[in-house]
Amino acid sequence: MMLPMDAHRAGTDELADLATTLAGAFRDDPVWSWVFVDRGTRERHLAEVWMLLLEGAVDYRWVWSTHGAGAVTVWIPPGLPELPEPHAARIGPLFQELLGDVTRAEAIEAQFALARPTAPDHYYLSLFGTHPDHRGHGTGMALLAENLALVDAEHRPAYLESTNPANLARYRSVGFVERDRFALAGGGPVVTTMWRDAR
Repeated sequence: MMLPMDAHRAGTDELADLATTLAGAFRDDPVWSWVFVDRGTRERHLAEVWMLLLEGAVDYRWVWSTHGAGAVTVWIPPGLPELPEPHAARIGPLFQELLGDVTRAEAIEAQFALARPTAPDHYYLSLFGTHPDHRGHGTGMALLAENLALVDAEHRPAYLESTNPANLARYRSVGFVERDRFALAGGGPVVTTMWRDAR
């Protein structure tokens, strides 16, 4: 199957660029702005967190990028952890180092874990973002649609958490439906979980 715009499975040599793209994509995200309040350090700190997640996921061979890291998707295949060891052991200390007060980061981790489906048969879209310089051209949605075609070829469902209500219509356009929603503890923003049935 031909992927759009030179899209490909990303390798370890690309992870720094992918982390930069994702940090820019999430710079003004309601949830991650709530966690990383300081706008001056937010992108740099997000890049460090996303780098850890990318390092944990890249061996699954479901980290995808378009040319020049214009758009990025990070999928966790069925039955696998989002953060395998030793990466899982590093996430708490990293948040502590970056934030000092990890209350909000821990709230996200706990509430996201509770919301996720327990059935192990689905693909989980952990991260999806388009570099700010590439927004508005359909690059990200084309990449996502092609990824979903591969998921459909396996007849698997897919799951995601949307941390920005502005993205809900985009996800609906490729077949996701709202599954649940919850407000983050301590007066935080609302997260919407979404599901796409196997096809």
